[in-house]
Amino acid sequence: MGKTEVNALRGIDLTIKESEYISIMGPSGSGKSTILNVLGMLDVPTSGNYIFRGTNVSELSDARLAEARNREVGFVFQTFNLLPRATALGNVELPLIYAGVSRKDRRNRAIEVLEQVGLGDRMNHRPNELSGGQRQRVAIARALVTKPGIILADEPTGNLDSTTGQEIMSLLDELSDKKHTVILVTHERSIADHAWRRVELLDGNIFSDTEV
Repeated sequence: MGKTEVNALRGIDLTIKESEYISIMGPSGSGKSTILNVLGMLDVPTSGNYIFRGTNVSELSDARLAEARNREVGFVFQTFNLLPRATALGNVELPLIYAGVSRKDRRNRAIEVLEQVGLGDRMNHRPNELSGGQRQRVAIARALVTKPGIILADEPTGNLDSTTGQEIMSLLDELSDKKHTVILVTHERSIADHAWRRVELLDGNIFSDTEV
């Protein structure tokens, strides 16, 4: 930031196993979103190594990073990040378009995951015609459509009321039960308690790492 160097993460050491269900907590500025971006290969660390399924992510080209993200990782954001003019079906199809999947196959797969998240009757609605909870379900369907092994959720209930938030968490719980690796960033203890393991950050360091 100008002449000031800010270390979002400070030499952390973290190992995540396949099929784990992890929550990452910490105050604002502790590095929660940064660590999620590194895990999801949106950011590359300035030093050190991130080893993903045996591959050193720091050594991958931008094209290989994009390919790995699209194939391996599903993202769920607090603000949903849906295309406003596209239907729920169109939003969910988007990652498959980037992956070069045929129109027929991507349509069938998108319908399948929308039905999986309980939106089979809303797939032709645009985001402004859906409730907050329904928009987040679309976002989860979009995250699932490429059949990734890892789901990264950044404050997925932050814009939802408590009842709808619990419905979304039940959906993430189900994904964990189906052997997805689920990594969840939240500042709410009740949300973090859904996970089996809780990592707490403070000033870019891991303050605690405990099984729940």
